[in-house]
Amino acid sequence: MRDHEVREGLRKAAEAHHPDRERMLARVERGMADSRRTPAPRAPRGALPWLRVTGAAAAVCSVLAAGAFVATSAGGGETRGGRTAAPPFPSVSAPSATPTAPTAPTAPTAPTAPTAPTTPTAPGQVPELRAEDGPLRGDGAIDPHSNPYWAQSNVTLRTTQPLSSLTVALRVALTGGVRTTGSWRSLPVEDFAASAQEEGGFLVYRWTLKPGRTVPAGTHMFAGQYNHAEGERDAGGDYFTAHAARTTGRAVSVGDGFTVDR
Repeated sequence: MRDHEVREGLRKAAEAHHPDRERMLARVERGMADSRRTPAPRAPRGALPWLRVTGAAAAVCSVLAAGAFVATSAGGGETRGGRTAAPPFPSVSAPSATPTAPTAPTAPTAPTAPTAPTTPTAPGQVPELRAEDGPLRGDGAIDPHSNPYWAQSNVTLRTTQPLSSLTVALRVALTGGVRTTGSWRSLPVEDFAASAQEEGGFLVYRWTLKPGRTVPAGTHMFAGQYNHAEGERDAGGDYFTAHAARTTGRAVSVGDGFTVDR
């Protein structure tokens, strides 16, 4: 039989065939019902490695595609050969594994103990003083010309050596209306800086030898004058001090209270 005859016979048979549509739909529905009741057959073990490779390849492709999408969407890349290259990822420095030890706090400095005063600050208290120190000697006395309303306190210094510095302080307790009326010294007035002011319950007369001047060896007097309340004034709380430096040797100091000269 020739080929064209076979083809012609098949064509006529196909034209003569009329499919039963309702039977075909019924068979499809039965097949779907059977597939729901019957579990799907497991793939043979030999197929599993192929499935793993296929799944891994698909995951890699998904990651590469996502990375390309992020790089293209972020923008800012450099154009190379008509394509946009994604910018490099920023470098992040790893934190130091060794923490920095905290700095120990500085211990507070202990306060310096105050220097004990060498003289009292309250009237009526005369410190322990020495009337003689090396070449220097001092005496205190109320001048005999004092009266019931006015008085003069005399400080007499005797030195057997010249003095390169000298400070004399006469303290008169502020009792019974004491008020200064002046002061003087037997040494040249231009050699000393003098003052009189109230300090800590006393009227304080102070004479300080100016720099570059010298007190010669000999006897020298310093006097403070003041008014007071009517009557005989008690000088038991008055005293003087004298601090001096010699042109040779150590510094010296003297002091004493006051007696009444009659």
